[in-house]
Amino acid sequence: MTAASTVPNKVQPFRWSVRRELWEHRSILIAPVAIAAVVLVGFLISTAGMPGRRVQTLQLDAAHQALVMGQPYAFADAAITATVVIVAWLYCLSAMFNERRDRSILFWKSLPVSDLTATLAKAMVPMAIIPAVAFVLIAVTEGLILLLSTLILAAGGVSLATPWTIGSVAEQGVVLAYGLVCLSLWLAPVYAWFLAVSAWAKRTPFLWAVLPPVALCLLEKVAFGTTRLASLLADRLTGSERHALVAHAGLQFQMPKGPAPVPPSGLASLDPGKFLSTPGLWIGLAVAAGLTALAVWLRRRRDPL
Repeated sequence: MTAASTVPNKVQPFRWSVRRELWEHRSILIAPVAIAAVVLVGFLISTAGMPGRRVQTLQLDAAHQALVMGQPYAFADAAITATVVIVAWLYCLSAMFNERRDRSILFWKSLPVSDLTATLAKAMVPMAIIPAVAFVLIAVTEGLILLLSTLILAAGGVSLATPWTIGSVAEQGVVLAYGLVCLSLWLAPVYAWFLAVSAWAKRTPFLWAVLPPVALCLLEKVAFGTTRLASLLADRLTGSERHALVAHAGLQFQMPKGPAPVPPSGLASLDPGKFLSTPGLWIGLAVAAGLTALAVWLRRRRDPL
């Protein structure tokens, strides 16, 4: 036996901490998969009469054809993305609260894993793991929609090339990955706030996470008659696409009427320069870093429930 073969494998606390989170929170996978299945079932039901509708779509110009044919894919993207964001919020609210409530934190603290490592592993789940799950699910779901569309249109005598004119697979993959990365970065302070509340709250972390911002918005409205804080919160929750894409680049779900301008799509809709130069991005990341540090401090000092 050589000397090299007797050297034990190096312990990787961060890696195993992330795997532990995945083992303990199966809903991270189950909920998005269930929604993807619902989207596919709904699409199958909607395929009745698809060849006739597609012939009508072919009478539009190429840009409007792409908008109409892209609706099922845009809906699948929006449904799965919304689901994983909600799953990420719920995970952050329960990540530290549950281990304090069931007192399993006493066992985890007995292991040679620092509070910083454990907290960063929890933060990695909404910031990287859940977006990766979303990317795979959206890609698979849209691929199945594309395949089913091709087969149904072929059986109806419509050109096989029709469903494939929306854009190259590689281009759509880049757009999807870019959107998910921007969404994670933009929502980072929200995830960090929920983690900090989860480490602090003695009960009902959801109420403690939601009620203070809502109360501050109401106080501003009553006291000053303004809604600046509410606008900031709304932009933080829903504004990643507005900051990351070219203006008016979102898909339109209504049939275009008249010579309305068609928004850019594909790679032309991406605007990373605007996103990276947005002050709100860097302010949000700084706030997220501070709240994550607070979560580490709270995990070290808060007692089990």
